[in-house]
Amino acid sequence: MVSSSPPRLEQLANSVLQPGFVGTTEVPDWLRRRIAAGLGGVVLFGRNIVGPEQVAGLTAALRAENPDLIVAIDEEAGDVTRMEAWTGASRPGNLALGAVDDIDLTERVAHDIGRELHAAGITLNYAPSADVNSNPLNPVIGVRSFGPRTDIVSRHTAAWVRGLQSAGVAACAKHFPGHGDTSVDPHFGLPRVTGGAEEIARTALPPFIAAMESGVRAVMTAHMLVPAYDPALPATLSPRILNDLLRGELGFDGMVVTDGIEMGAVTDRYGIDGATVRAVAGGVDAVCVGGERAEESTVELLTAALVRAVLDGTLPEARLAEAGTRVRSFATWSGARSRAATATGLPSDIGLVAARRAVRVRPRRPEAATAGPFLPLTIAPHVVELSPVMNPAVDGGTPWGVADPLRALRPDTTSVRLTEPELDGFDEVLDQAALTPAHDRALVVVVRDAARHRWMTEALARLLRTRPDALVVEMGVPTGVPLGAVHLITHGATRVSGIAVAELLTGRAHSPETAESPGSAEVITAG
Repeated sequence: MVSSSPPRLEQLANSVLQPGFVGTTEVPDWLRRRIAAGLGGVVLFGRNIVGPEQVAGLTAALRAENPDLIVAIDEEAGDVTRMEAWTGASRPGNLALGAVDDIDLTERVAHDIGRELHAAGITLNYAPSADVNSNPLNPVIGVRSFGPRTDIVSRHTAAWVRGLQSAGVAACAKHFPGHGDTSVDPHFGLPRVTGGAEEIARTALPPFIAAMESGVRAVMTAHMLVPAYDPALPATLSPRILNDLLRGELGFDGMVVTDGIEMGAVTDRYGIDGATVRAVAGGVDAVCVGGERAEESTVELLTAALVRAVLDGTLPEARLAEAGTRVRSFATWSGARSRAATATGLPSDIGLVAARRAVRVRPRRPEAATAGPFLPLTIAPHVVELSPVMNPAVDGGTPWGVADPLRALRPDTTSVRLTEPELDGFDEVLDQAALTPAHDRALVVVVRDAARHRWMTEALARLLRTRPDALVVEMGVPTGVPLGAVHLITHGATRVSGIAVAELLTGRAHSPETAESPGSAEVITAG
């Protein structure tokens, strides 16, 4: 605590913080003290998750300190999952849902996510991503977006909000005013949006408007510079963006929460304490912290910084009080919504259904080898997975790929996973690990955002020069060029996406439709 400061200011400072913490069963003593002192909420990360029943016990222990405590999580499903970080997501992410473009399906998937979170005692989900992924090389959004088209992102953002909130869990549209047209990861640097105000209003803002019209009561800010609105301050710290645009022009009156405040985009310039003070002064109501810094000392530092800023006039007390009021109002609303919701039955297979519908199969290239059949596989496969380093929003330990689900259906499957450092000595490694084991076998090459990784593109090209009959599976953002003898696109790297591809490869696909049908997977054989 800040020993020499007025208790009211300490309580106000606590009320706007939403920290993470370490632990799966016990609430740390320091966190109990903070909750008693008015802490507004907490955030769960993968380190807090063992299973649904364990999470329910943990959230019950948290609420024993304050029944209206906001318990948040960053559960987008898809590649960004916390509840299933150790198993891989059982529901596809936004890009897959946008590819299917069935808003009823999106609403059902989001409701299923909400059902699980509600049962676990979570009241706020930092999702969905309402970003329009207009830059296909975006290093941090990608498959987290419903796609590159504003209309698709808008209608599916609205459906996702409706579905989640119908299960008793509050949604949070992010990352305002739209992180899709960026090329820098804010964990490490400051992204910059170069478009003008009219372009942003036309392309990036409509999904947030759609979310508001669907009843969203929380919006998460983006750590990025948008010179069209504010040439000096990142959106998270900008009164022009948060007050003039979000609250003024768009009329949003709910809770504004920061993206993880410890990210380099804001802390490299202002420090974590300076960024926190500037965010609240600029119009933010709640500060998310603890994805990487989950210790008591960080919360102590931020509380002290907020109190000190009020005392020295940097942060008006009225602004801090206003933020705390919005947090408490949101907590009351979300808590009541959670208590009013009823359990919705047993787990659903809607995630696998959606993943199957999201798979696309592009015909083989004319120059590819004519040996076949291509699908289903008639000989044992060798799977080569080219694995990139993921951005910090994606848990690096989350399982992904095709080899394991394919092996479950075809035990004679062999596989290797290769990373960029392992491909030092390029041709030799590919020969020994990929091509030689694939002799007299079907070669399946799995990539993830190949267009963004030069080493992956080059390795894939090398494999296809030797084996033009290879089948390529893209589990990230697809390019417009078909690759390999058959090119399969999952629109995400979830566990169910891997299962859906394995079913196609083995001829066990569930009722495939024609290629012209939206959301269908076409099975291609030699011809």
